[in-house]
Amino acid sequence: MLVHFSKYHGTGNDFVMVDGRGQKDLVPDSVQIRQLCDRRFGIGADGLIVLEESSEYDFRMRYFNADGLEGTMCGNGGRCITAFAERLGLIRDRAAFEGIDGSHEATILPDGQIRLKLSDVTGIRTLEDGYLLDTGSPHFVMYVIKLEQIQVLSEGARIRRQPRFAPGGVNVNYVERGAESNMISVRTYERGVENETWSCGTGVTAAAIATAYRTGTDHLSFLVNTRGGKLKVDFKPSGEQRYEEIYLTGPASHVYDGSIEIVI
Repeated sequence: MLVHFSKYHGTGNDFVMVDGRGQKDLVPDSVQIRQLCDRRFGIGADGLIVLEESSEYDFRMRYFNADGLEGTMCGNGGRCITAFAERLGLIRDRAAFEGIDGSHEATILPDGQIRLKLSDVTGIRTLEDGYLLDTGSPHFVMYVIKLEQIQVLSEGARIRRQPRFAPGGVNVNYVERGAESNMISVRTYERGVENETWSCGTGVTAAAIATAYRTGTDHLSFLVNTRGGKLKVDFKPSGEQRYEEIYLTGPASHVYDGSIEIVI
């Protein structure tokens, strides 16, 4: 079967995007997804995103990690699928779509950046070496100095499957405070990709919220540096260990279009 796709990235977190409307059998199996995402023998990406029809919203987002398995919410992917939907003519400057964790809203800003609303966060677990919270995907946040010297691939892989995070494992985020109290830098080891990605949208969101919780700062807006670029996270507290009105803002870039033959 010949599948037409578009390649997008959000601050270096890259995706194969497929329009699955009217094609119920389009989603490849896990082996095929791994092949599509392979950087040497396939298209190359951190994941596959399929845009499907929705009876209640503008569209439905299905996200598959590079390991071939369906993943939890992806913040950078949510911005990219919004840009993809706009390019397909499904939306103009606003979208409402459903993901695996519920509904989301997104706005395409005048400068082309996309502001994505994420799910509310309820509960932050304080561990001996960091913080655990769920921003649509589970994230462990730990604070370091000399972030660039951290061996994210080996250390993240070691932590990712520790028994305390069973059964599904966790994404691992290393955070360094910036020159200003509302600035942080983040590097993330992503489960499912099983590698460091250049940016993780739900990860930087978790890092920003954890930083506010940890420091007791009044800042409700954080500027975040990642290996792939800059993102902005806004939120507001709503009771003890609860945060709502969570927005992730950043670019979503179209790279190229193509077609590939796969066996369904």
